[in-house]
Formats: sequence, C-alpha cells, structure tokens
Amino acid sequence: MKVPDARSEKIDSTPDRQIARPASLAGRLAENAARNFEQWFHALAHPPRASCARPSAFARAAILATLVVIVASMFLIDATASEWARHEPNWFRGIFERITDFGLSGWFLFPLGFFLLVLAALISPQSTRLTQGVLVALAARCGFVFLAIGVPGLFVTIVKRVIGRARPYVGGHDDPFSYEPFVWRPEYASLPSGHATTAVAAAIAIGAIWPRSRILMWLYAATIMISRVAVLAHHLSDVIAGALVAAIGAYLVRRWFAARRLVFSPKDLRASAALSVPRIAAALRAAIATVGLKD
Repeated sequence: MKVPDARSEKIDSTPDRQIARPASLAGRLAENAARNFEQWFHALAHPPRASCARPSAFARAAILATLVVIVASMFLIDATASEWARHEPNWFRGIFERITDFGLSGWFLFPLGFFLLVLAALISPQSTRLTQGVLVALAARCGFVFLAIGVPGLFVTIVKRVIGRARPYVGGHDDPFSYEPFVWRPEYASLPSGHATTAVAAAIAIGAIWPRSRILMWLYAATIMISRVAVLAHHLSDVIAGALVAAIGAYLVRRWFAARRLVFSPKDLRASAALSVPRIAAALRAAIATVGLKD
C-alpha cells in the first residue's frame, strides 16, 4: 500500500488477496500498525517526486519585516507591555491564566498521535482499496498537522534554552536584555514563546487542511499570544518570534509533503479535495469490521 497522490487520493495497491492473519485481535492490530507506520515513514522519507515553487518575494519580505518588528519590540515595547501586565486587574489576569494552558502542544499532539495509531491499526491489506484510500488520505492529513505543530515546537523547545532570555518576572522587574545562555532553566526560556509557536502552527496547519476553520483558529492563536504577555510569561517580542518560527516551520513541513505529492499540490501548495465526514465514517466502519473489532 502506498500513500495516495495529493490530487487523486487513489491508492496504488496490490490486488486484494487472502492473507494469513494472526489468530488474536491484538496480533492483527499490532501487525497492521507496524506495517503502516513503516510504509508511512518510507513515504515521508522518500526523495522528492516533484519540485515546489520557491517562496515568493512577498513571503521573504514578510520574514525580514517580522524580524525587524521583533528587534524593535525589544527596545520599544517589551518593557511597557510587561508593566501593563503587572498592573492589570486580578480578575483579568485570572481569565488569561485559565486560557493560556490551551496553548500547550499536548492538546493537539496527544489526540493526533492516538488517532494516527488507531488508523494504523485499522488499515488492513484485507480492506477494499476504497477503504484503504480514504483512511490513508485521512492519516496523511493528520500526520501533516502533527508534524507541522510538533517540528516547530521541538525546535523552539531546544533553541529557547540555548538563547536563555529571562522571562519578564525574573528579578522582580522586566529587563528585556537579560540573558543567561545554555542554563536550561525555565525562567530563562522566554525567547521564542512555545505556546505562541504551537497556537500559530496549529492555526496554519489546520487552516491549510480545513480552510473554513481559519477564522476560528486565528482567533484562538491571537488569544493565546495575548495571554502569554498578560500572565507575564513572555515579552511581546517572544510571542512574535514564536509566531514567526511557527509560520516558517509549518511552511517547510507543507513543502516537504507537497514535494512527495502528499496532501498538497507541489504547484501551489493547495490541499487536495477534502474528505467528507460520511465517507470517512463509512471507511472506518468497514475497517473495523475487517479487522474483527465488530462482528
């Protein structure tokens, strides 16, 4: 079984055949999962099958402009924003202290990882090609969102501790230019913001797959970014830097998929046609019946 083409979503599979299955249900599910994860890894590691267009001049200019904004914020805005946060009403900060935890990557990565594991266990060579095609296409989309959030997040987790910028609350007052590189302590892990990276990467990745969700996802991302400043966890420049890392990271993951004709077109990076909920539900029911979860 191979991952479907980004446009056709068809499966290039061997003809259906009788395959000896392990006697136990757990054995069948484990065998399916091992086989599928191996195939998915090879699909992602495969050399590019198509070339993607280079980033536009506008995109490159936007990156440079954002870098300028980050540096300018360090000099002109960060201390003022932190001072505002220190004098905000307790009820106001309390709201954002509850909201800000929704920027943790686990809200996305754990459910996506579990769902990918379920799909890997359910997709069987004994299923019809249509069932395999729908579920593999769904797995490719979930895998893209997982990596588009996880890869920038992992990068930020390492880099922020190497940079060692102090958080606004360190020392009792905000010093935007207080750094302790390589100390690997949470209070010196301010730049870039991990929550902002997660939120913006999620907004970009999910919006790329389901365009109708973009407004809601960007409202979510903006709220998380504001919350990080409001609870004195980050400077304004930290959250802008996190957003920039997220945008670049999600874009690179998207290009990686497109170059292998997975989910996105290499020509314009647009996602292939969406899978309908009834079609997904029918494929899941068929796969469940095939592996023997439901007799």
